[in-house]
Amino acid sequence: MTHTAKNGRPVVLSARRISKSFSDVPVLFGIDFDIHAGEIHALMGENGAGKSTLVRILSGFEAPTSGELLLDGKVTVLPPDGTAEALGIALIHQELNLAEHLTVSESLFLGCEITRFGLLDRNKMRALTRKALDELGTTISENALISDLSIADKQMVEIAKAISRRARVIFMDEPTAVLSQDEVDRLFAQVRHLREQGTSFVFVSHKLDEVMALTDRVTVLRDGQWVKTEDTRNLDSEMIAQLMVGRELSSLYPTKREPDVDADIVLSVSGLSTSFVRDVSFELRRGEILGFSGLIGSGRTELMEAIMGLRPRASGRVNVNGIALPAEHMDTAAALGLAYLTKDRKGKGLLLGETMTQNLTLQSLDLHTTNGVLSPASESRALERARRRFDIRVRDPRVTVGRMSGGNQQKLLLAKVMETEPDIVIIDEPTRGIDVGTKQQIYEFIAVLASEGHSVIVVSSEMPEIIGMCARVAVMREGQLVDVLEGDDVNESQIMRAAAGLRKAG
Repeated sequence: MTHTAKNGRPVVLSARRISKSFSDVPVLFGIDFDIHAGEIHALMGENGAGKSTLVRILSGFEAPTSGELLLDGKVTVLPPDGTAEALGIALIHQELNLAEHLTVSESLFLGCEITRFGLLDRNKMRALTRKALDELGTTISENALISDLSIADKQMVEIAKAISRRARVIFMDEPTAVLSQDEVDRLFAQVRHLREQGTSFVFVSHKLDEVMALTDRVTVLRDGQWVKTEDTRNLDSEMIAQLMVGRELSSLYPTKREPDVDADIVLSVSGLSTSFVRDVSFELRRGEILGFSGLIGSGRTELMEAIMGLRPRASGRVNVNGIALPAEHMDTAAALGLAYLTKDRKGKGLLLGETMTQNLTLQSLDLHTTNGVLSPASESRALERARRRFDIRVRDPRVTVGRMSGGNQQKLLLAKVMETEPDIVIIDEPTRGIDVGTKQQIYEFIAVLASEGHSVIVVSSEMPEIIGMCARVAVMREGQLVDVLEGDDVNESQIMRAAAGLRKAG
């Protein structure tokens, strides 16, 4: 018999006293969690709170150490490895889970292919894929290879795949981290439409404004324990943030550093062009935090990769402390004190199957080698310094990086980049997919770097952090640098006008 909540709605899926340990390290402690039919339920908490682990248990990708799951009021053991989809439970993974060699339509129907007379009915699958993509308002081709898509487009395919299965419960783990605002709006419209049809959603996100706008209820976890479940209408963003971190957040951003016009120019970019970026020129001064803003797809990452030597230059010059940096020479860039923290920490920044130590020292092995022999003791000392400096919190230092929370992964990636002792640091999307408490720490780390004389470029799609951290903001649009804002012009209105191709007001 279906269990009913106090509000009269059927309870589709429940966790009862769920606990989980990895290698004798506990990460969840006796969690109770209910998902009602036709609701959007936010699951909140700092990185490391246990959100993703709970979601993986509820969707069948992990087995609990103790406790039980109830489906429609009956105790159940979910099939392993995601085959719980057959029971109407789907997970949109935070780390994309698509086969790169398949087309979009093949990916959507992988494991549930449509056949006709014993053969694949590719025409029908392509047509249904097109319908699912159209519902999300995306122009991605159903025939495109997954490997040819951008990260944002891959995320839209993941979302289309889950929605097209018409699941009863859909878990969304940071689904909007790489999406533009238009894509987010279309996704939310589709989610609300499906909610009205009875589909339930569990929305894991660190974006408090999205949680307030989209969800019906909020559950907060902290350090693997349940803290509170409440109707969203009874909360505000500040209350949720305090529940997550267990303390009041006085000020999210450190005092902004004003530009020193007399400081040395440490990076000069002149007329740089790539296959997409066109004729970009700018300068960075010592001790400055320079922001790069713009809509997703404006060319910010392409520009930074070209500066670092990760992407071919069609033309232009890059000078580091007055020394010309050859094109496509990342080793030379590193030797001149230039470092890049990628926005794709799981795909390009870290080795998820390795330990913290192996990741930390990967780019700086020469600092821990004597006569060609790597010193484990030197690496251990480096890891201990990094854990203290960047507040990397793990219960077991031998844990593989893939088992760490997103915030701790981001801190480790920053520690890895700083292990090379660079003068200039380019940080692409510094706080993507991390909680508000860890964001505050990252902002403080960046401010300290600048105060110590490092120069920092922050590339971000988060308007508040660009405005909160940067006294100068370069705005890109369609591969071009369209404006550099300073002083009172560093505000949301002026940045958006420039990103949209409008002239500055006033």
